Amino acid sequence: MSAFLALLKRDLLLSVRQGGALGTALGFYMLVVTLLPLGLGADLNLLSRIAPGVLWIALLLAALLSLGRVFSSDYEDGTLDVLATGNLPMELVVTAKALAHWLSTGIPLALMAPVLGLLLNLDIGAYPLLVATMLAGTPAVSFIGAIGAALTLRARRGGVLIALLMLPLYVPTLLFGIEAISAALTGSGGFVPAFLILVAISLASVVLAPLAAALALRFQLT
Repeated sequence: MSAFLALLKRDLLLSVRQGGALGTALGFYMLVVTLLPLGLGADLNLLSRIAPGVLWIALLLAALLSLGRVFSSDYEDGTLDVLATGNLPMELVVTAKALAHWLSTGIPLALMAPVLGLLLNLDIGAYPLLVATMLAGTPAVSFIGAIGAALTLRARRGGVLIALLMLPLYVPTLLFGIEAISAALTGSGGFVPAFLILVAISLASVVLAPLAAALALRFQLT
């Protein structure tokens, strides 16, 4: 456990020191949501209706920008080879790196969503549920994305391949995330079922994604 925590701490410190990946993700998130009202016009009712979908889609795309660096930096400097031959199982290495990505990217993106919701005329009363839903769903984004990062480790233009591979796998998270917020806005009573399914997807991703990503990394390192 100490090795796992040390690796997690190391990745978090590197993400803070580098800062470029998080800045790019936040900047892209803000840019997409900011430009959309300019293109659609000043129809506040329309913006309010599409706000959940826009915030979730922009979040997924912003998170994808930083997924390519989950393993590539360590692969380039040889750290990944050392980790593969160390005492820590590769599954736990993947878990630490995916968790670090969620803590350093997923959580900031989720916390930024209410601020951007102001631009889309999102009901202020839905902000706590919006943050809760995104905090529940973004672990799936990071852990499923780790599979794509592992599969494209040695590929050129890996970021494009990650998007092509992972976007179909993100569809359930996207659908239930949007459904949860839409239900909260309309008061239809469907928030709790959609939220629980979203949590289940994230839990399944935390358990299963490291197994698949570790297998892919072993293949890439052979």
